[in-house]
Amino acid sequence: MSLARDDVYEVLSNRRRRFVIHYLQRNGQRAALGTLAEHVAAWENDIDVAAVGSDARKNVYTSLQQFHLPKMADLDLVIFDQRAGEVELTDDANDVDLYLEVVQGHELPWSLYYLGVGTLSGAVTLGHGLGLPMLSGLTHVGCAVFTVAAIATLALIHTYYTRGMRLGSEGPPPEVDR
Repeated sequence: MSLARDDVYEVLSNRRRRFVIHYLQRNGQRAALGTLAEHVAAWENDIDVAAVGSDARKNVYTSLQQFHLPKMADLDLVIFDQRAGEVELTDDANDVDLYLEVVQGHELPWSLYYLGVGTLSGAVTLGHGLGLPMLSGLTHVGCAVFTVAAIATLALIHTYYTRGMRLGSEGPPPEVDR
């Protein structure tokens, strides 16, 4: 990715810009500004697209046209043709959601779960190496299988729980209540 980390965080700091990226990743990389404004307004107001009023649509349309899309175009995340009213996602935008780790309320970040699995695997391996009674019957291959199985299981669980938390996933953006 050619963007500086601060630029990515600046773009992702705004909900409307996250919604733009989500919509374009989910709906084919290109959209008319009016269509984009309707969907962003619907997500902001937690309503169906058909229920978006002209004032809400115009507010989002103007904001996207005058501020958000030019900013995103300056960073090469989108190509914004103001005259045609078209927005297209660039390849650089496909990686911005890697900077998002959604942790709500009192949830633990996934990195702590991985730390726990690493610590547990290390403790089992160390205990086996020291000949602790509970682990002395375990073979070297058994230790390796335990470690690989623990990491793979956690990775599968992580993938399952976070599949809908990425920009561009099915449905509304991750931060919109489902």
